[in-house]
Amino acid sequence: MSKWQQYQRRFRQFLQLERSLSLNSISAYTDDLAKLEQFSELFLSCKDPVKISPRELAAFVEWIATLGFSAATQARIVSGIKTFYKFLLLENDLRESPAALLETPRLRRKLPVFLDVHEIDAIMERINRSTPEGERNYSMLETLYSCGLRVSELVQLKITGLHLNDDYIKVTGKGNKERLVPVGITAKKHIQLYLTKVRPHLTVKKGDEDIVYLNRRGGRLSRVMVFYIIKDLAEKAGIRKKLSPHTFRHSFATHLVEGGADLRAVQEMLGHESITTTEIYTHLDRQFLRENILAHHPRNK
Repeated sequence: MSKWQQYQRRFRQFLQLERSLSLNSISAYTDDLAKLEQFSELFLSCKDPVKISPRELAAFVEWIATLGFSAATQARIVSGIKTFYKFLLLENDLRESPAALLETPRLRRKLPVFLDVHEIDAIMERINRSTPEGERNYSMLETLYSCGLRVSELVQLKITGLHLNDDYIKVTGKGNKERLVPVGITAKKHIQLYLTKVRPHLTVKKGDEDIVYLNRRGGRLSRVMVFYIIKDLAEKAGIRKKLSPHTFRHSFATHLVEGGADLRAVQEMLGHESITTTEIYTHLDRQFLRENILAHHPRNK
């Protein structure tokens, strides 16, 4: 086993056991490390990751820029390499990180796509609630929008995490972190309708007994399936925006900020570690205000 393979194996164990990251996140980090290994094989005389210098890492950043990666992808790769060297510091393989001063490409923060309330209503109205799948989809999208969930949190939502009498649900977010999310009257009503009218008639697959939303075969829904459900409904509603399940989460946050909700409260609801992640919705709010002022002020007509 090469030194790179040894470090990669230890790094994977660290990410899984210490950081509790998902398999997708772990795979992304190890892919970043593989790119650094490739660079060292091609251009560096020393093949040991602990002996790579800050200057050589800077050359690595310049190299990945020549490969055609977007600025966002380059930034993610650099972040992954910094995390690897922080791990080496924790493990006492290094005394200081050669990646400490590594710079990432400056990113323009894109304002996320969101739906206004009328567009949300138009999508919900296209659901055929006379079918079991329709009743499920209505409940599912109402929960997604009303609680601002990530799609991964929705498909993993557990019956034992529903505390509807107390008006909240417990979800498991990034890094297996649990949080409590308030649930409104409408979402609560449609969760209860689905649980009493639809779910009892399904033959539940082993291992999914505690999962709320199931497909017709009794297994948990995939994130891709939720995406296709939303895409199909949006097309039927005549909405041309590029949508995903995350659009409902963005819409939830945007509508809260527009309504005057405290940013810290929105941060808690969304499960953001940093307030800076939530602050993007204040930009959306300013854009919303600007558009309304320009549209309604008499000097602009």
